[in-house]
Amino acid sequence: MTVQYLVTHSGGFHADELLSSVILTRLFPQAAIMRSRAPEWITPGADRIIYDVGGAYDAAAQIFDHHQRGAPLRDDGQPFSSFGLVWKHFGHDYLAASGVPADAVETIHASFDTSFVLPIDLMDNGALSPSIAGPLAGLTLPALLETLKPVFDETDPEAENRGFHAALAIARSFVEARIARSAAKVRAEGLVHQAIENAGAGRVLELPMGMPFRPSVVKAGADHLLFVVHPRGEDWCLTTIRQDDDGFAVRADLPAAWAGLTNDDLEAASGVAGASFCHNGRFIAAARTRDAALAMAELAVAEALLTP
Repeated sequence: MTVQYLVTHSGGFHADELLSSVILTRLFPQAAIMRSRAPEWITPGADRIIYDVGGAYDAAAQIFDHHQRGAPLRDDGQPFSSFGLVWKHFGHDYLAASGVPADAVETIHASFDTSFVLPIDLMDNGALSPSIAGPLAGLTLPALLETLKPVFDETDPEAENRGFHAALAIARSFVEARIARSAAKVRAEGLVHQAIENAGAGRVLELPMGMPFRPSVVKAGADHLLFVVHPRGEDWCLTTIRQDDDGFAVRADLPAAWAGLTNDDLEAASGVAGASFCHNGRFIAAARTRDAALAMAELAVAEALLTP
């Protein structure tokens, strides 16, 4: 029988069932979301998928709850929320439905699970405290989604459902954007790999356009690369390469003499006609032509190699 209902609990909503709903509504667009705790709705049936309610986890019966005793755990012992369970069973199909190439589905499924799904699972189960985000704790995705709950003295019985669907639209936009970026990174990897081969032993990586490059540089073991050049609109960019995923330390800074300069002043300081901008932080610069950007890159390499 075709899935006609996506059943989750009524009352206050949280990130896990909202994000589960994002996945399921993409795969079963004809199904209606039913928010209820009534026994007749949370009893498994062939016409429904039940999640975050019902007191059982049974994929064959299409029920995915995690609040019961003996709730499911990941292989490493960390707890699932409904989102983790739905992603485990429906994530591959969701990615395929989103246009992710078949040879990238497994990679993106695993990376999204680790970076996006697992934190939601842990927070929903109280295994991760929002306080670790410090002053940003109230700006995490779960916290922001819950701000759309109705206020305590709202008397309209439909307010919770309106809030849920408003939050669902926002949750959907984040999931879709995150998946699109992950797919783009996979596409970029091949382009960056070819550019690394083209660079050979050179210190400058030239790309055909702006794209994520650091993961591919690290994966290729291209530790000799110091700067990246690529077109951006009518101009060309010269950027540094960060040492780590976190933080702002780079393999080499742009020359200190260029910091904060533009146009004529930067041309004079660098000796490169067409140099147009250098950020005061010395992590990005711009030029009006490819030749100018490459000339700036070579100057930056020469200074970096002389710096102890």
